[in-house]
Amino acid sequence: MNMKKTIVGTLAAFTLSVLACATNPATGEREFSLMSESQEIAIGQQSDQQVRQEMGVYDDEGLQEYVSTLGQRLAAVSERPNLPWHFTVVDSPVVNAFALPGGYIYLTRGILAYLNSEAEVAGVLGHEIGHVTARHSASQYSRATGAQLGLILGSIFVPAARPLSGLAESALGLLFLRYGRDDELQADELGIRYSTRSGWDPSGVAGMLSTLDRIGAQSEEERIPNWLSTHPAPADRVQRVQSAIQTARAEAPDSRTVNRDVFLQRIDGIVYGDNPDQGILRGSRFLHAVLRFSLDFPTGWSVRNSPAQVVAKRPGADVYLLLQPAEQAQGQSLEDLALSDMREAGFQSVSSGRTTINGLDAFVGTYQGSMENLGRVGLRAAHVLHDRNVYMLAGIAPEAGFGEEENVFNTSIRSFRPLTAAEAADIRPNLIDLYTTRTGDTWESIAERMSKGVVDPATLAIMNGRSISVQPTSGERLKVVIAG
Repeated sequence: MNMKKTIVGTLAAFTLSVLACATNPATGEREFSLMSESQEIAIGQQSDQQVRQEMGVYDDEGLQEYVSTLGQRLAAVSERPNLPWHFTVVDSPVVNAFALPGGYIYLTRGILAYLNSEAEVAGVLGHEIGHVTARHSASQYSRATGAQLGLILGSIFVPAARPLSGLAESALGLLFLRYGRDDELQADELGIRYSTRSGWDPSGVAGMLSTLDRIGAQSEEERIPNWLSTHPAPADRVQRVQSAIQTARAEAPDSRTVNRDVFLQRIDGIVYGDNPDQGILRGSRFLHAVLRFSLDFPTGWSVRNSPAQVVAKRPGADVYLLLQPAEQAQGQSLEDLALSDMREAGFQSVSSGRTTINGLDAFVGTYQGSMENLGRVGLRAAHVLHDRNVYMLAGIAPEAGFGEEENVFNTSIRSFRPLTAAEAADIRPNLIDLYTTRTGDTWESIAERMSKGVVDPATLAIMNGRSISVQPTSGERLKVVIAG
């Protein structure tokens, strides 16, 4: 969670006076053009500022330059080489890649941990370039704007928390809209086309799809949107691209570049999972090294950290705990801030009062109100002052069962405490490392010895392009996760 004040503005709407018929540059087919190229570029530029603000840019100039160089090489052989193409690695642990209109392409550092060669990176980048060249991303934006759709940042994991987020609707909701099956298949084929034209082995597209499908097979039911929630992957998708790969190889037999070792060297040492600068989860404890606080969530709950808030959910129930910053006006008391926040969110106070939590000034209250998709709910909230910042901690449950959850909420809220300088300095990220296997190594033994529970054996296998049933062989160069 990046606790800095976020600035999210709704992008200016564009008006279409006429629907002009144009030729799709990637397909050669005539179709209605929903926006001009200049509008695409303008939207991409504006949205890029939001992506960088809300998701953050991963702090590794060498990796950024490497990915940009690959992307520019692919874009140069596309049907729209003159777009102002930009390629950025964003500082997110989620496995995802996405495109905005006008040539803005993003990979998360999370997806890089699961790719296994430069050819696979080219496959992902080429696929996203295809969404731009075929104007799929422009169509998505147009549909979202036309239907007045938006995704409130910080409410990805639990839409019910939207009234508490305090953020405006954002055009970044586009990033989490699903493409249609035909668009996906077309983007796959375009990714193969661009990879082959650039000299990479087109089978990298199939490789990255196979890995992403394995991720989907083990995905939790509820999680922050990733590639598989924004890029539907039908069961026959990997098989369908094989035909296009064979055709591409026949037309360009010299396109065989894989560059596995080069890619592995580039991602050696990148952060895996949460970045301590944005808060990090250790077991059920959330720690923020920069802002120097910790908070314990209930054991066994699913916890998701987004740029605007941290949300925990009881498995199988609509019961939530969340942590997010609150903006205190100059001279405003904690009580006034808390009651004002709750009123604006549509909640009425049942009981409330000043208190302290681990030596910190706090205002704690019980509230009642209604929330989207949940109906009538009870809410236990604390506004806590720590190092000149105010944080809101809130437990939410359906009104009928709120009393049963109140002790759980209070325990978590009361666990909020400052960290000492030494404690904050001791918070280190999990990192990707390279490891050469030895005789007798298994996914289980490697995960236990190297990762200390940070990743399980099945995840480690998937990260290296395998299923858990196919054990590594002696002498292989693998990616592993070193626990922080």
